[in-house]
Amino acid sequence: MIVRKIRELLTEYLPEGVSFQVEPPPREEMGDLATNAALVAASRLGRKPRDLAEELAQRLAERKELFRRVEVAGPGFLNFFVAPAYWQAVVERVLTAGPDYGRSALGAGRKVQVEFVSANPTGPLHIGHGRGAAVGDSLARLLDFAGYRVVREYYINDRGRQMEVLGRSVWLRARELSGEEITFPEDHYRGEYIIEIARKLLAQRPDLLQLPEKEAVSVAREFALSEILAEIRKDLEDFGVHYDVWYSERELYERGEVEEALSALREAGYLYEKDGALWFRATAFGDEKDRVVFRANGEPTYFASDIAYHREKFLKRGFDLVVDVWGADHHGYVPRLKAALAALKIEPERLRVLLIQMVNLIEGGRLKSMSTRAGEFVPLRELMEEVGRDAVRFTFLTRKCDAPLDFDVELVKSQKSENPVYYVQYAHARLASVFRKAEEEGLSPEGYEPSLLETPEDLRVLKLLDFFPQVVEEAAEALEPHRLTYYLLDLAEALHDYYTKHRFLSEDRALSRARLALARAVKQVLANGLNLLGVSAPERM
Repeated sequence: MIVRKIRELLTEYLPEGVSFQVEPPPREEMGDLATNAALVAASRLGRKPRDLAEELAQRLAERKELFRRVEVAGPGFLNFFVAPAYWQAVVERVLTAGPDYGRSALGAGRKVQVEFVSANPTGPLHIGHGRGAAVGDSLARLLDFAGYRVVREYYINDRGRQMEVLGRSVWLRARELSGEEITFPEDHYRGEYIIEIARKLLAQRPDLLQLPEKEAVSVAREFALSEILAEIRKDLEDFGVHYDVWYSERELYERGEVEEALSALREAGYLYEKDGALWFRATAFGDEKDRVVFRANGEPTYFASDIAYHREKFLKRGFDLVVDVWGADHHGYVPRLKAALAALKIEPERLRVLLIQMVNLIEGGRLKSMSTRAGEFVPLRELMEEVGRDAVRFTFLTRKCDAPLDFDVELVKSQKSENPVYYVQYAHARLASVFRKAEEEGLSPEGYEPSLLETPEDLRVLKLLDFFPQVVEEAAEALEPHRLTYYLLDLAEALHDYYTKHRFLSEDRALSRARLALARAVKQVLANGLNLLGVSAPERM
């Protein structure tokens, strides 16, 4: 990609460690790309920025295979006018690499864990979980494509009070199904799925209500956990999400990881007792207050589990980077966990937390609410069945994950340009149609002449194709898969514009071959990008 080449050339002439930008200039007439390299390096070299820029421009302009010309602007900016031959050659680069076009060695094999969704196994996945699944899975695909060794993980919260509440909820509904009048507590799980689980449990264990309460609740808890986890796994599989590891919180305790982690903190002097509880001295690392790890009743907090879990990730499994994908309501949890890592002498920067904002589902002009316990949530499966997996995944990735998202069901189901997933997938299908027609006419890209791709529309598309590897790397570094979505929309727009202004197939067979080569390259990049989002690239629509 041209940005990388420019950076490599400039670093040959600049002091080591100089940080500079290479980006499109504010106006098209100022060139294809511009840099502030001379401005930021001049003081290190004891030079005037303008003089340094003139010298760099003269040297770089000698690279005729890359630049038509290089100009100096203002106090020392460099403006690059890229040679058409460079842009035209991108087609061959795409066609040669095929599905690997855009693949990068950026990660250099560093080991990364992406832990995402990890919804409490107390009910079906709702659309908020679905957004986290789309972000986490697409990010894992992206990091893998960018050269990292990625482990996808789901953390199962299968112990603690919530599981007891789940067991009691099912047990109470079983009693109700057996004809007993009960008062159902407000803080228990109230959805229809609890009734269905209770009905299935009674069919398998007709003796449930003859058991002592404690035993019955335990049986109900384990049955509900198994049923809900199986449903979660199925929903995620149907959503195109697969995990390398399903990690049990119970096993964390059974292996002594929690005890070991807290012992390490105690030995370092960061635990103390107060009011019968055990506290972590989080304020020593910038948190707003100290945090309880064991309550006065002897029960551990979720924080105790998370300290042990993350310690094990870094110190025992050896991850270089851990990315947690959490709901936005966990925002305040981040500083305390990073404080615990610092206390354990683990660099807090090795943990990155992505916060997923809520999805506002709009259907028929009505905003649907979500509450897992009240049973008013919108299941992910329901949305998938209504609009399709591709539409759900793509739409969830049309905004940065920490921004709220409005999901307009009618728009996403429509087949018009305002629907982003349709717009991009139709671009791929449209090109597939071109190739079916070309085959009928006995035309192929074989032996094409790149120099025939010379119109402004050709160059616009070629520049976007060259930009794809940079988008992959920047999205991976920033942990922002939505950048791919924006890119694909830009490429689809350029393709649709091209289609309205130029014919891919004409009586000029040489031009047709060149344009078919361009079409094949665009089709390949669309497919590569959609695959990184976990979205299909249809041949027909």
